[in-house]
Order: sequence, then structure tokens, then C-alpha cells
Amino acid sequence: MRNILDEIKIKAKALQKTIVLCEGEDSRVVKAAADATKEGVAKIVLLGNEADIKAKNPDVDLTGVVIVDPLTSEKLPEYNAKLCELRASKGMTPDQAAKLLSDGTYFGAMMLKMGDVDGLVSGACHSTANTLRPGLQIIKTAKGVSSVSSFNLMICPEQGNQYCPDGMIFFADCGLNPTYTSEGLAECAIATANSAKAIAGLDPKVAMLSFSTMGSAKHDNVTLVSEAVKIAKEKAPELKLDGELQFDAAIVPSVAALKAPNSEVAGHANVFIFPELQSANIGYKIAERLGGFMAVGPICQGFAKPMNDLSRGCKSEDIVAAVAITALQTQL
Repeated sequence: MRNILDEIKIKAKALQKTIVLCEGEDSRVVKAAADATKEGVAKIVLLGNEADIKAKNPDVDLTGVVIVDPLTSEKLPEYNAKLCELRASKGMTPDQAAKLLSDGTYFGAMMLKMGDVDGLVSGACHSTANTLRPGLQIIKTAKGVSSVSSFNLMICPEQGNQYCPDGMIFFADCGLNPTYTSEGLAECAIATANSAKAIAGLDPKVAMLSFSTMGSAKHDNVTLVSEAVKIAKEKAPELKLDGELQFDAAIVPSVAALKAPNSEVAGHANVFIFPELQSANIGYKIAERLGGFMAVGPICQGFAKPMNDLSRGCKSEDIVAAVAITALQTQL
């Protein structure tokens, strides 16, 4: 059985990118910083007070990890001035900027904005909003992208699965957007396909999911998905993408032959775009808890530079995986 995460780490090692971990106050993050450095996954900058971090984690070898204190960094004046410039339309003052920069995620976002690091990972002990807010205010969305989305890399259980020949599939959007327009859903589909190719080396076959297959049901929710398919095909005509498809039609060849016989995606999909957050979140947790899949994510996409949010229930190994994926996102 392929070890997908090991393959991702090997790819990340070759890039030698610098990733900032914003939460040095969390022991899981500190261990992940040490492990990622020891494994050579990336160069790590860990934010926090060095004396406190080492005192609270005496058994963790932080050799090679660069520790930066946001409260005393020599970069503070430069970051403060730039943040005031970026938020000038909101009336940002130096005092307000200084208060924001005392927060590790804001400081890390400024490091990323200024090119001092290549990617950012946060969220082990802070809310998703705490990560996304500085991302949207400072890093902003990539050119041509109207909103940030997320995906989960779903790694097949060791015993294998007949519908998962690559050992993994991608689900989106499982973590960020409660609702979508057709335009936004199309953008999410294209971004997730690009992520699947860059991060996992997949030849993406994208199924736009619904409770209808190719017009078998009529409803505004179905129309939203079918319109998203048209938009995505116009924006990325080279992409193997189809819909709307029910999940069984997307993944089971015999069902696809009955419901969507003319589709090159139906029966062979490996990237699944759910119509909204509710179904996506439920779907990935069913796959994880009943199907035995390992869920890595949610991984953010659509930012101008790579930054990712962690689950507050994450383990240190999950953080190392997020570091590796963030490094690979620099290639998008």
C-alpha cells in the first residue's frame, strides 16, 4: 500500500521551503517544528518566546528551528509600517497595527506577505477565523479568485478500496464556505483539481456532486451545480470535469454506465466537489469514521500565498503533514 504522506514529504523535502508555525505556546506545534526540521520536510520558523518554549518543552530538540518572538522582533517597525499601508483604507494606526502584530498569526501573515517565509500554518489552539482573518486582510486571494475554499485529502485505509485505485481521493469544500454560488463552486472545483495534481500527482477527474445525475431531478440546488459545471468547463476546458453526478454515479463504473454513459469522469472520479459545506463536512466524516479513511485537512486554497488552518484536535504528525502540503502549495 502506498504511503501517501511519505510521498508528499519527499516532494516537500526537495523544495526546502520555509514555513512559519505561529503557535509556539502549543506543545504539539513545538514537537511538529522539531520533527519537520529533523525529517527535512521544510525549514521551520516557530513563533513565541524562546525561553518559555524551551522551558515548557525540555525534552524536545529544537536544533535547526528558528524561533522568533513577535513581541521583540527587529522586523516589527517594518511590519508595522507595511500593515498600516495595507489597511490604510480602514484607518489603521501604528498603535492598532502593533496590537495586531502581537498576535502570532498576524505576525506570521506579515512574514509571509513580506517574503520572509514561503508558507504559514496556524490554528492548533486558535479558531479558523483567527487564521483566515489575517489571511484575507493581509495575504488576500489569488488573482482571479473571488473566495478562499478548502479541501480534505482522504487517504484510503490500508486494506484498500476498489473505488480508490490511487490510494487517495479529494473532497471539497469540507471546512470553509457554508454556501456557494455557481461561480464560487466552479472556482473551488478548479482549485481543488490543481491542488490534487500539485500535491499528490493525481490526474484529476472531478465530479460535481448532487442528488441528481445529468438532469435526473429538477431543483434550484441541482441548477446551481449544473451551472457550476458549465462555468468550470469554460474556465478550464482542459480539465476532466463533469456533473451534476450522484456519488454512486461518480465512483461506481457499473452505475455510471447506466446513469452517465457518455461521461469520461463518471465511474472514475478522484476529486469530489460537494454542493455546500454541510454535505461535504458530513461526507468526509462518514468516510473517516465508518470507511476508515484518514482525513488530512481542511487545507486552504485560493490565497495569494500558501497558508493553512489546523484542526484544534490535531496531533503533531498532522501538523507536519500540513507543513509538507503547504510547502507543495508554493508550486501552484
